[in-house]
Formats: sequence, C-alpha cells, structure tokens
Amino acid sequence: MQHNWPLWEIFIRSKQGLDHKHVGSLHAADAEMAIENARDVYTRRMEGVSIWVVESKYVHASNPDDAGAFYDPANDKVYRHPTFYDLPDELKHM
Repeated sequence: MQHNWPLWEIFIRSKQGLDHKHVGSLHAADAEMAIENARDVYTRRMEGVSIWVVESKYVHASNPDDAGAFYDPANDKVYRHPTFYDLPDELKHM
C-alpha cells in the first residue's frame, strides 16, 4: 500500500538555544503524526525542547539566483547601518 502523505519541514529547538533550526523533512498524514515522527527521528538523544512542523507546500522562499536584485534596495537605507553613530571609547566590541 502506497501513501501519498504530504511532506513536512521539521524545526527543533534545542535545550541550549532560543531559536528553532531546520533539521530535515519527513512525510506524514497530518501535523500530529509529523510531530510524533519528528520526535522519534530527530530527537533520539533528548536534545529537543520544542518541535515545529510546517507542511512544505506552505513554505515560501526567495530565489537565491535573484539575491542581488532582491537585497539591493536595503543598501539605500543608510539609517539601518550604524556608520554615523558616535560610540563611547569604552565600547570595544562593536
């Protein structure tokens, strides 16, 4: 019997981190099954504290081939760059 289950993207938050990191993908019938399977596949050593699953069809991304044109408008926003701020001398790691 062949299943046509959707593909799910799996994100795990580790005990040491504050953010979820993409760890892989898997097929599952629904979100509940995806979370349970992700737990079994990606957290075998009890390293996770939280699991997110997102059906792959709902993930949208920019095209890496268009990165230059896509990010160019950000260069026009000089106020986002801290180049014109005066920093105190005692601040050494900025």
